[in-house]
Amino acid sequence: MKKYTYIIVGGGMTAAAAVDGIRSIDQEGSIAIFTDEQHPPYKRPPLSKGLWLGRPVEKVWFKLGRHNAVDVFIGQRIEKLDVAHKTVTDFAGKSYHYEKLLLATGGSPKKLPVGTTHPHVIYYRGFADYEMLQSLSGPSKLIGIVGGGFIGSEIAAVLNKTGTDVVMIFPEEGIGANVYPKDLTSFLTQYFISKGVKVVTGDMVKDIQVDNDQLSLITERGQWNSLDAIVVGAGIKPNTDLAEKANLKVDNGIVVDEFLQTSAPDIYAAGDVANFWYGRLGERKRVEHEDNALTMGKIAGQNMAGEKIAYTHLPAFYSDIFDLGYEAVGELSSSLSTESFWKDQYKEGVIFYHNGQSIRGVLLWNMRNKLDPAREMIGKPVDNIPVYQQELLAGQA
Repeated sequence: MKKYTYIIVGGGMTAAAAVDGIRSIDQEGSIAIFTDEQHPPYKRPPLSKGLWLGRPVEKVWFKLGRHNAVDVFIGQRIEKLDVAHKTVTDFAGKSYHYEKLLLATGGSPKKLPVGTTHPHVIYYRGFADYEMLQSLSGPSKLIGIVGGGFIGSEIAAVLNKTGTDVVMIFPEEGIGANVYPKDLTSFLTQYFISKGVKVVTGDMVKDIQVDNDQLSLITERGQWNSLDAIVVGAGIKPNTDLAEKANLKVDNGIVVDEFLQTSAPDIYAAGDVANFWYGRLGERKRVEHEDNALTMGKIAGQNMAGEKIAYTHLPAFYSDIFDLGYEAVGELSSSLSTESFWKDQYKEGVIFYHNGQSIRGVLLWNMRNKLDPAREMIGKPVDNIPVYQQELLAGQA
């Protein structure tokens, strides 16, 4: 049986960051990464951003080769975790021993309750999905997008820039309706329409049909025919099967303590799959964004290598849609109360999300380099908002 000092299950951004964390403390211990994807670890954000705008594909790969003794097993799914014997077993029945284990298994796209497994129905998540969609897009192509959230809006924007015709269909009243205040949602929806994107709101998918690689999307209110592809952006669910079978504590993800340890000794979890204590909000959360994956992965790696670093980071997230974009921290939900302050209406401003008592989230719309002060505002009393908005807007162009 092959033995490793560290085994990482999952081959995403969290895994790559964990290698950096381990190597910052331990330069010699052997490391194995197991991923069921057919690619080594890569950066996920460019899949809906830079790769469509001319960024070289080679820039997405993490340079794990600079570290010694790192074995990357691609296309090799881990099927079993034996906590007592400290082993993992792959789909072919081969076992590997670890001293420390990181579960960075991420999440899988939520599937539509209807439709088909046709390869042109793309649950957009990984590099293979990018390759497929890229081959099906361009002038004279028509792509249907199911979902008006984070992924749906980014993919619609980049496809539009390639000259692809796009129709977005979702049940909410506008783009980002679960996240933005109503007025910003209304503005953003009209903005997409002005760019040539067909936006169908308040409609639900009933079926997907296939005829000679031409897809039809049937909704409650209509039917869209001759689609070259359908992209579904319905969110993800955490990949907890391995942890559950090993009787680790699972509750909307793999539950970890402040040091990112699971309920089993020598096993850690990080990234999209980890349910951690979000101190500023006073509750447990999972966060499915790049900053959390990279920061949490690195700290998990450091702790696996012998450190004792508490994860107290407030992860940020961002999006780019046409010539608009935002950075944000904390909880963004349209179910919360909001207060908006615009320097230029819908082009530059800040939105505070709160529950009537404390600030839960800060959205920096078309504003950069303000994340650090915004982080300090999370959890503070709402009475401070007038002062905070002046601080954030000060010095903006």
